[in-house]
Amino acid sequence: MDAQSLAILVLLGSFAVMIFLRFPIAYAVGLSSLFCLLVQGNSLVAIPRLMVKGISSFSLMAVPFFITMGVLMGSGGISDKLIALANSCVGWMRGGLAMVNIVASYFFGGISGSASADTASLGSILIPMMVDEGYDGDFSTAVTITSSCEGLLVPPSHNMVIYATTAGGISVGSLFLAGYLPAAVLAISLMVGSYIISVKRNYPKGQPFSLKVFIKQLLTSFWALAAILIVVVGVVGGMFTATESAAIAVIYSLFVSVFIYKGLNWKGVWKALDNCVSTLSIVLILIATSSLFGDCLTKLHVPDLAANAITSISSNPIIIALLLNLILLVLGCIMDMAPIILIATPILLPIAKSIGIDPIQFGIIVVLNCGIGLLTPPVGAVLFIGSAVGKTPMEKVVKATLPFYLCMIITLLLITFIPDISLLIPKLLGGYVPVVG
Repeated sequence: MDAQSLAILVLLGSFAVMIFLRFPIAYAVGLSSLFCLLVQGNSLVAIPRLMVKGISSFSLMAVPFFITMGVLMGSGGISDKLIALANSCVGWMRGGLAMVNIVASYFFGGISGSASADTASLGSILIPMMVDEGYDGDFSTAVTITSSCEGLLVPPSHNMVIYATTAGGISVGSLFLAGYLPAAVLAISLMVGSYIISVKRNYPKGQPFSLKVFIKQLLTSFWALAAILIVVVGVVGGMFTATESAAIAVIYSLFVSVFIYKGLNWKGVWKALDNCVSTLSIVLILIATSSLFGDCLTKLHVPDLAANAITSISSNPIIIALLLNLILLVLGCIMDMAPIILIATPILLPIAKSIGIDPIQFGIIVVLNCGIGLLTPPVGAVLFIGSAVGKTPMEKVVKATLPFYLCMIITLLLITFIPDISLLIPKLLGGYVPVVG
């Protein structure tokens, strides 16, 4: 075995062993990189330099701001307003509360950008409400966790910022615009699945649609929804960068939560900021160690080796696209979302571009695959949160989620093979579509 093959084996092998042993992902990434450097006989002085370089990015400054915005708005009493708005839209249908759950997740996702926050916030309200109305607890939880993945696609999503930074040269504004239509397709797919199950189980309908009630709820929710406009319109319109828009959105979210909706007092604000620091420390450590890991991958030519290995299986673009999805889905079952984006993007993006998949489209594919991974054992964080919030055993939740997995896979395939689902809005409004190399 030559030196390069030994270093790759140590890097990937030690990483896989530590993941299997349930090491914290940041430790697994960092230690495997350290072992690789030691095997190669390289100086360890480069480690702190590469880690600092990984987080020394102006674009990445948007991540803490977006997370802070989501925590402030999520803690500021907007959940009830968005649920009421969703109820006025779709509550009249068979299985109305399931539809409300799905639509509310679309609205809330545009504020929180987090599937976990969506499940914890909306689930704590909607799951008991659905159970009281005669819905099964496992079904209610399954609808909640699967619809929460819409929030990963609807901007502003800090995971999209991480992808844009990792991919290099990707427009954050175009990536934000690209998420709306795929999230809508996912919502419609989940609503179709929910409707079929609701008819079969004779779940109840809500109140008939009222235009007056809808307008009233829309006006009440205006302040919350305006936060999305600040970010997306500002970035796409070129008025400010993603980082600047995120900072403005934090100030706006603080004002709305404290002075308009009055869901937060100043003590609550400090508590919310404390939660932000905890989340940010995890994210930034992951980015720093992943930068080191990525440097090792690049110097060992792992992306090229992976591309050759995949293309040697088949030269058919459809087969390669399916293989890319399969790899991401498997990674999603054993790793969290941010490290998958940080580690897999440099390896898989060149392969995707070689078969004609646009980098922005591939970003949506990566995010949705990771979202599905959040719902799958053994490390599906959203699955665990939903099970705890819904007070339902995880085994029952997984069984109830099976039909919704199918809905999500169908959506994933549509996004993969119909580029305009992701690219139509950026083409019309973004003014930027990257060149596929």
